[in-house]
Amino acid sequence: MIEALRNAFRLPDLRRKMLYTALILIIYQFAAHVTVPGVDRQALDALFSGDESGFLSVLNLLSGGAVSNFSVIANGVYPYITASIILQLLVPIIPRLEAIAKEPGGQEKINQYTYYLAIPMAALQAIGQVNIFQSQVSQVSNTTLIPGFGFGSNSDLLTTLSVVVTMTAGTMFAIWLGELITEQGIGNGISIIIFAGIVAGVPSGLYQLLQTHFVFNLVAFVSLTIVTVIVIVIIQEGTRRIPVQYGKRVRGRKMYGGGATHIPLKVNTAGMIPLIFAQSIVTFPAIIAGFFSGNTATRIQNTFGNQQGFWYWFVYFWLVVFFTYFYTSVMVQNQNLGENLQKNGGFIPGIRPGRRTQDYINRIVNRITLVGAVFLGAVAILPGIMQVIQRLALGEAAVSGNPALVISSAGLIIVVGVVIDTMRQLEAQLTMRNYDGFMR
Repeated sequence: MIEALRNAFRLPDLRRKMLYTALILIIYQFAAHVTVPGVDRQALDALFSGDESGFLSVLNLLSGGAVSNFSVIANGVYPYITASIILQLLVPIIPRLEAIAKEPGGQEKINQYTYYLAIPMAALQAIGQVNIFQSQVSQVSNTTLIPGFGFGSNSDLLTTLSVVVTMTAGTMFAIWLGELITEQGIGNGISIIIFAGIVAGVPSGLYQLLQTHFVFNLVAFVSLTIVTVIVIVIIQEGTRRIPVQYGKRVRGRKMYGGGATHIPLKVNTAGMIPLIFAQSIVTFPAIIAGFFSGNTATRIQNTFGNQQGFWYWFVYFWLVVFFTYFYTSVMVQNQNLGENLQKNGGFIPGIRPGRRTQDYINRIVNRITLVGAVFLGAVAILPGIMQVIQRLALGEAAVSGNPALVISSAGLIIVVGVVIDTMRQLEAQLTMRNYDGFMR
């Protein structure tokens, strides 16, 4: 692998792409330290000093430290991802969108609509994120994170608008950086941006973790990371191959078709999308509770906003399982494999073409998705499992930090997926130039 990287760096065009990607990532990290105007830094530091393993730490990890600085790009590129997922789900439902997607150049129009939808999604996420921070800060230090922010009688409309507009512009700037990487760098730009944010936050997170119970936390972190990465690679690369046969066609003196191939159905077709869906839904009660006061609202925020308690992990696990099946079903239906096989003269041996073939594929997908859904659910609740192990091994009062949150479950899936995808792209570039690739 090191030799292949060396060979890639020797090529002028690949070297330029790799350096360009690195430059964009450096710019992103600089932007992650530009704080939103009006933020009370002391209140923000006090909030994160008391949140060693909660939801805010997860947000901070996935943003590469942008949340702890309450940067202009604290939303990251997740509004764009959410908008993209929404449009993927709406295209097969709304006939007009489906017709646009099938037109020449239709995918470019869908991408344009995704950018338009990302703007209001970024504004809504900015409002929700500030409200969560405001409620958390008021509990910790009895102050406000951004004085004057809100929509009540005591709020300042100009302050509110400036914060929302600034954070929305920061999100679009991050998306633009990702597009630059996709067009002129190496790999998928949005994925690389998220990957860089996760990796950038690991050293500081690991340093804080090892301040207490050094041996236990170090062994737990290394063991969890190695085992989880191995399992992620196995599940992500696992496929069920369905044999497909194409009938022979004779035209004149020539024979066409008649070949045999297979349909690779992945065990985890949905990737880490169910984790994003489930995380958004499971934290929604905390966002709503942030608009209210009282004991009930406080309990909801403590449970679903700070990743604490049995009910949080129980609901999170089943939401991940549900969204895994839901998103996989949508993806398979969009591909319409049964109809496409029939149009191209292909069939699965022993299965009647058309509707019967689609039903057969759906049954296979549902069976193998069970493994992927349980895997994603187990990975999602790994921090909760680690909390229980810590309490059993160290005692209730001795628990400090969470090795499973130095790189979160979703973060590990993203990191592994991005590394594999980038390695394959570099391998393809090197293979074109008669170099040995990464994958052997």
